[in-house]
Amino acid sequence: MAAQPASLPAGEAAAVSALTAVSTPGSDGYRVGPLDVLNITVFKVEDLTKTVQVSESGSFAFPLVGDIQAAGRTVSEIEKDLAAKLGSNYLRNPQVTVLVKEYNSHRITVDGAVNKPGVFPMQGPMSLLQSIAMAGGMQEVAEGTILVFRRVDGKTAVAKFSVADLRSQKASDPDLQAGDIVTIPSSDLKIGMRYIFQSVPLFNAFMLL
Repeated sequence: MAAQPASLPAGEAAAVSALTAVSTPGSDGYRVGPLDVLNITVFKVEDLTKTVQVSESGSFAFPLVGDIQAAGRTVSEIEKDLAAKLGSNYLRNPQVTVLVKEYNSHRITVDGAVNKPGVFPMQGPMSLLQSIAMAGGMQEVAEGTILVFRRVDGKTAVAKFSVADLRSQKASDPDLQAGDIVTIPSSDLKIGMRYIFQSVPLFNAFMLL
């Protein structure tokens, strides 16, 4: 019998939910980070329609108003800041729209039995199977199981997924979050990883280690 999804305690479940809200590309609560690329539109002002990249310090330069702090803020917060600064001296009731074009500040790691292990930027929402495809697919020595390690409230959590179940849609293909580490176990695992691989039950929620 397949193992049932594990349930997190209320506090841990809330932490996972909050983390998803602030770190998942494409979500309303996503907070912009360094190196993200933004599309900015000011309604009926073509000269102020710009594509900008957030600097490593977390800001970007915009005509008329100078540097705008972006890192750690939602697009809604950036829109309000820009509209307020443009409206104070230059435009009457400016309508500003900010969209994230590239999520370069958010990266995931894929390692283990894949053809092209590495660190990859999340250019938008990314599922577990999509991350494996980005890493060139699995090698023949792959065990058929995927481990995902995630930091939750300062602690490391792990979830284990069956490749067969994901591909047959018996289990949902989960969305990844920035900082996730996807590991594809192989037949030559070290003892420590083999212990984790064998001891973690098959489930679609995260269990703290």
